[in-house]
Amino acid sequence: MSVIPANLGGVPVLLLKEGSQRTTGKDALRNNLSAAIAIAEAVKPTLGPRGRDKMLVDSLGDITVTNDGATILKEMDVQNPAAKLMVQASRTVDDEVGDGTTSAVVLAGALLEQASNLIEKDIHPTLIASGFQHAAEIADKVIDSISKQADDDLILQAALTSIGNKVEGDAKRKLAKIAVDSVSQIKEERDGKIIIDQDLIQITKKQGMGLLDTELVYGVVLDKEVVHPAMPKVIRDAKIAIIDASLEIEKTQIDAEIRIADPSQMKAYLDEEENMLKEMVDKIHASGANVVICQKGIDDVAQHFLAKLNILAVRRAKRSDMEKLAKATGGNIVTSLEDLSPSDLGHAELVEERKIGDDKMVFVEGCANPKAVSILLRGGLERAVDEAERVLKDALSVVADLYRSKAIVPGGGAAEAEIAKTLRAEAAKIGGREQLVVEAFADAIEAIPRTLAENAGLDSVDVITELRAVHEKPDGVNMGVSMDGTEPVDMFKLGVVEPALVKRQVIRAATEAASVIVRIDDVIMSARSKAPSTPKGGPSEGSND
Repeated sequence: MSVIPANLGGVPVLLLKEGSQRTTGKDALRNNLSAAIAIAEAVKPTLGPRGRDKMLVDSLGDITVTNDGATILKEMDVQNPAAKLMVQASRTVDDEVGDGTTSAVVLAGALLEQASNLIEKDIHPTLIASGFQHAAEIADKVIDSISKQADDDLILQAALTSIGNKVEGDAKRKLAKIAVDSVSQIKEERDGKIIIDQDLIQITKKQGMGLLDTELVYGVVLDKEVVHPAMPKVIRDAKIAIIDASLEIEKTQIDAEIRIADPSQMKAYLDEEENMLKEMVDKIHASGANVVICQKGIDDVAQHFLAKLNILAVRRAKRSDMEKLAKATGGNIVTSLEDLSPSDLGHAELVEERKIGDDKMVFVEGCANPKAVSILLRGGLERAVDEAERVLKDALSVVADLYRSKAIVPGGGAAEAEIAKTLRAEAAKIGGREQLVVEAFADAIEAIPRTLAENAGLDSVDVITELRAVHEKPDGVNMGVSMDGTEPVDMFKLGVVEPALVKRQVIRAATEAASVIVRIDDVIMSARSKAPSTPKGGPSEGSND
């Protein structure tokens, strides 16, 4: 029970229920800073092209091997409240721009380390938070000043930078090219704005072969098989009916009883059901469709009639696949066969059932200007395919960011080094205690190039010293950390680039997380609720009922 002393005749005031915990003042701040910094230290070794992987084993024994910051933090199942704020910052970055999660956590941790030093110098947490916000605004302007307009080559380079060394060799370039091609295919312009719905890019994973066998399908891949063995397995110049209706005789809503006096009545009843199913199939055939993709069931008799008409059919397709199919083929999803007309049909050059690994899948491809595409992702190991999926999603997000906003900045810590240089120059003009806060922000943002150097096995002190020196020169803006230990190199020439949108979001999320944590001086944790205990012998023990 938490007791709050009060001057009421020596009588203590009880505020919290028994079992609650309260930490106040510097103890609360110290605990929060330690937990948040520990989270940053956990993901720091994964940053950059030379970053290492983490192996995460859940309570069921399932293994995840990755160096994706968002995945690591999600699988860690963090419980500490301050650490959860860091996880939320990482998820915000992931949701908004799809990349930069590790950088956001590393930067937030570095800001909190600097905040801890400032608090030891008796600088008030509120001043620290406001100084960090001011520094972030300056950083935003620096990003504007150093960014360039991205052309197609730079967009591809940004996708390659996002993939880094998570995938090696020709497979890396192939995945980057697929990311660029798929996003460029589905993007649309509305009211002068580029709209990109990444849900229209379907990623289907199949273990087997290698990453180089990954392919982009200009259409949809259905993880289903043709419903009847007598149906054709290949349809060229496909006219596709996309049906959200059941090709079965629906049961009545209420219980009904049919009394049959002789066998002829039974035959008439069955014949009537068959005729109803035949009418459904005839309506599909009359529309000109030679392929049917149905979200619901298809009766065996209906399958027989469809097979006789050489119509390929797939049943119980997922709703999301139906929507992608409509976008890809230009067809309409029809909810009633009465409404089906030739204008509702989608079109594709080829619909084919193929065996991929141990499974059969239906490929709908060769669509004219499809606004939904599919990526069939292959790999030798299940975990390799899972990691490739995470890498590919990051690359897709980076490309989408660049199509929305063409601004691109140098990677390899070059942007951070330029921001740090500008912040130190601005801090000298500010003066007072806020100057110390802005300078601390400059030191913190150098944590990105410093970590890149450490993960590459380089001397981080030498690297940062050289980086600071070269950024003082007029032509040093694009100079970043060289992974081979040489002097800083021009990141644009090296092809190491990042979307300005990602860089902004990383700095904003890290600043906000650090500002929130540093202002907390009181942590009140409620007691955990306990499940009601069951009396010995069961709930009815001692009852006379």
